[in-house]
Parts: sequence; C-alpha cells; structure tokens
Amino acid sequence: MSALFAYPKQAEFGRVLPKNKIYEHSGANARQKDLFVEQVEQIVWRYKLAPETINLAAKPGVPEIQVFAIQLKTPELHHDVLRCIDGAVQFPIIFELTQGQGAEAKTQVVAAYKRPSEADAASWVSSAYFESGWMPATSERAPLPLALDLGGLYEQLLHQLVPIAPRTQEPLRDLVARTEAVMTKANEVAKAEARLAKEKQFNRKVEINATLRQLKTELEQLSR
Repeated sequence: MSALFAYPKQAEFGRVLPKNKIYEHSGANARQKDLFVEQVEQIVWRYKLAPETINLAAKPGVPEIQVFAIQLKTPELHHDVLRCIDGAVQFPIIFELTQGQGAEAKTQVVAAYKRPSEADAASWVSSAYFESGWMPATSERAPLPLALDLGGLYEQLLHQLVPIAPRTQEPLRDLVARTEAVMTKANEVAKAEARLAKEKQFNRKVEINATLRQLKTELEQLSR
C-alpha cells in the first residue's frame, strides 16, 4: 500500500501556518530558524482527522491526527525542522513533503511515532522519523485504511512508513523501539566497515572483522 492516502474532503483544513508562530510555540533556536528559511517555502495544515471530521473515536494519546503539507525550497528537509513543528503542535502529525513544481513535483511522507510523555502528560515525546520514498506528487492515493478508532488509524498510517515488518502481535510502540535499535546498529555496522577499510595492520583488521561479524549478527536478529 502507498503511504499517500486520500484524506476525506470533510477533514480538509487548508490553513497556512506562519513560520513565526511555529518558532514561538516550539522555542526554535537560531539554527533551526535558519533551516526553516533555507529549506521551507510554505507549511499548510491540510487535514484534521478528528471524531467530528471522520467519525472515528479518539483514543488516549491520539485525540486527533494532523496532516501537514510542506513545500520545500531544497531537495531534502532536515528532520530538526519537523521536530520543531512536532514540538509546537500537541497532536500526532503526518507530514507530506513536496519538492519541485508541476509535472516534476515529488512527494515524500514522513512521521515520527508521537505520544504523551509518561513522566508529564502535558508533554509529548517523539521517536526517530520514518519516511517513504519520493514519488510523483500526482501518484494515485490509496483509500484510508479501515480502523475502529483514531488510535488504530494512526498505527496503520505509521506501519506504512516503518521500514521493518512487525513481529507477530508486536505492539507499535515495541516495533518503533526495535526499528530505532536497528537504525542505531546499522550505523555501528557502517562505522565498523569504514574503520576496516582504512585499517592497514593485519592484527587490527582481524579484531575489527570479529566486531563487524558480531554487529551484523545482532543487526540481523533485531531485523527479524
């Protein structure tokens, strides 16, 4: 299934979000503001998925789901920009990033798993960001997945972005934690491979190779 969904007309919100309002609500620093200026053309709050707009009940942690469209000035968007927006809006958000115009425009869907903090219910915590590939902006959109409530809908939207398959009966929260561990371990593998490529001494090569094999075994176990 595509990560691009046809959101219901009745959920359309269509409000442009001024960047300065996001700065105010997120406490963005100078570097983050520079990223907004350099990389973001416009942010539009496209859809509000809520009990009153799509007739699905709210769930603890998922009272609503927002869909934000971001038109980019650059081919990529730094995740710190998304983290700023997530910090300013106290609801789960699905981002649709678009680069280019007209027939050349491409879209990517990005989201973090976002939930209220267990330590402070007024605060929200976010996972790493998961993303689809870039696809033509005119790609056909899939119907929204069937769900009993907003919590179930949110899980299905995120499952389209998380890069590894869930284990049998694995809750979304556990899948996200395992995926983050896979991302960390893959980074360790890449660093070990880079060290191995640079190392000249035979003894050190043997040591790094042993470490690399162990890391790859751990990565494979986490990925299954």
